[in-house]
Amino acid sequence: MSEVLNLAIAARAAAQSLSITSTAQRNRALLAMSHAIMHKQDEIVAANAKDMESGKARNVSPALLDRLELNPARLKSMSEALKSLAGLPDPIGEVIDGHRMPNGIQITRIRVPLGVVGMIYEARPNVTADAAGLCIKTGNAVILRGGSLAVNSNLTLTRVLATAAEGAGMPEGCIQSIESTEHAAAEELMGLHGYIDVLIPRGGQGLIKAVVETAKVPVIETGWGNCHIYIHENADAEMAR
Repeated sequence: MSEVLNLAIAARAAAQSLSITSTAQRNRALLAMSHAIMHKQDEIVAANAKDMESGKARNVSPALLDRLELNPARLKSMSEALKSLAGLPDPIGEVIDGHRMPNGIQITRIRVPLGVVGMIYEARPNVTADAAGLCIKTGNAVILRGGSLAVNSNLTLTRVLATAAEGAGMPEGCIQSIESTEHAAAEELMGLHGYIDVLIPRGGQGLIKAVVETAKVPVIETGWGNCHIYIHENADAEMAR
């Protein structure tokens, strides 16, 4: 049995347990994850240093290296984001709308967990914490597949976050990451109909297009970014350009 299928089976089992956790339980897990990032920051930075060294050896652009880098300030920001997430209202159980049928039956639309979320993304390792946190908040298990440039950072972050979440009462397998950096592993994830409930690609146009065209499971197609720049009225326009 392949690594990816094993992860999917574990995630499916975890999703069933996650779907019945309480708001308080999931928020406690998020706070534990937030604390774990700061407590294990030396370990995370050391793993990231390996990715940075590898990236430089591969002549990765300075802009991409900047997105790849994790330092204490960025880890603190990631930790604070998880803490903030714990303070947000729980979407699960929220009634969206409803109506009564002519025969008297009441029809109601209520938010529920999706189940197992697959996340495919590129070189920004903070997405690992973002995706894991959002999925725990919403009662979903997640399988992460980051880019090869950030493999050490992503695997270490996943281990830290999963250990913290499980220690706070979340089921084993709720947060997992694919170790293989081979393209075949991503393709297998995209084809796991019956195991993956939704796939979310995050990255450039090429990645999103490839996932949308290849996946055999439902995909939430995101945009590939639209960056706006605001220039102060007293700024030097030429310097800003």
